[in-house]
Amino acid sequence: MTIFNLPESDVLGLLAGVRGMSDDTGIDPAEAFARAAWTCIAEPGDGVAGLVVNTLGAAAALRLVLTTAQPERWEAALMEQGEAADPEGEALRVESIAGGIERWRPRLNSVDVVRAFGQARRVSAQLVVPGDALWPVQVADLGQHAPIALWWRGIPDALRALDNSIALVGARASSGYGEHVAMEAASGLVDRGYAIVSGAAYGIDGMAHRSALASRGLTVAFLAGGLDRFYPRGHDDLLTKIAQSGCIVSELPCGQEPTKWRFLQRNRLIAASSNATVVIEAGWRSGSLNTASHAAEMGRPLGAVPGPVTSPSSAGCHRLLREYDAVCVTNAAEMAALVDDDGGSGDGQAGAGTNVADRSGEYTSDETRLIDALSTRSPRYSIDVARRSGLSVTTVTSTLAFLELAGAVAERENGWVLAPKARKGDARARQK
Repeated sequence: MTIFNLPESDVLGLLAGVRGMSDDTGIDPAEAFARAAWTCIAEPGDGVAGLVVNTLGAAAALRLVLTTAQPERWEAALMEQGEAADPEGEALRVESIAGGIERWRPRLNSVDVVRAFGQARRVSAQLVVPGDALWPVQVADLGQHAPIALWWRGIPDALRALDNSIALVGARASSGYGEHVAMEAASGLVDRGYAIVSGAAYGIDGMAHRSALASRGLTVAFLAGGLDRFYPRGHDDLLTKIAQSGCIVSELPCGQEPTKWRFLQRNRLIAASSNATVVIEAGWRSGSLNTASHAAEMGRPLGAVPGPVTSPSSAGCHRLLREYDAVCVTNAAEMAALVDDDGGSGDGQAGAGTNVADRSGEYTSDETRLIDALSTRSPRYSIDVARRSGLSVTTVTSTLAFLELAGAVAERENGWVLAPKARKGDARARQK
């Protein structure tokens, strides 16, 4: 038997290097390997990929895409398992499946999967999948947008601690006030038995992690790229310490670089894995509002720390308090009460249904992904852009046409390039 054109013995050998600490509970090796392969094939948050994997099983879905099965065959297989729904909640149509196939096929390369396993083993990264004892079951609230598998480095206790954790997030360009609040909040929450979750960015994130470590607590950092490429680079030492006494997690395999789109998708994991999210300091269009949006959509308690009304660094927090029903919190005790009291809202639905991230910016999510995949110097053909962005070639072609009209990209004789001004564009929801 072969899996992804690899002999079963090779598959078992690859898994042996990354499954030692996952506390697996009899997970089929073929299923675990296929889920790892899907992290190389589909972009984070791909709802169609999540649906077919969860409905058919990762191995069966992988076989279908490898055998170049037509969308109708996928639809029939899904219907055999019961009625399926696409990310918008309607019956999964042939068009949705066809779009998914176009996105995945440019990445069907077993060499890339083998390389990802090798790099994971080199840095002592582990693979955890649904059904494992270490799997954070709360991410199921993301539905078909939940991660297919997760890669992690650290100690198992930190991953288990996500069951009792609070996310502290905020601006990269933080003030002394914001960093002081983050330090006191993380320390106080650790004293109350909570693990601290954040994104390891500069500013508030970094301070929250450092304070948790200094208080000898557990902290978990979610990254937007592979675990072999720490980002930001200035936090190499911090992330190394987290990996030693806490945990770093990513749904992307080793070798993958962070992009703006992946930061936005990473934010949903921060919100989903935590019992509550607190925004300590944020500008009007901070990426922290994207994390807050995900927390609100899942009905998770959401808190915001007020700041000086004259400070742009607190404008996003004030916006959450005024427009999105976030709870005003000023210290660790009030942040802990978000979990204990359901945020004082009665139903835990702070700002439910309001997508904060969609309230500003000019680029759509597809446009953001294409801009991330392009270079100002090296022209790239549409098929290469599709592979890098995780979008179908059809979507890439049509979206590039719109971006060209807007002056954001240009077509050269040997491919597409990014206009310098596009990098300075005001994306829909900036990464932190």
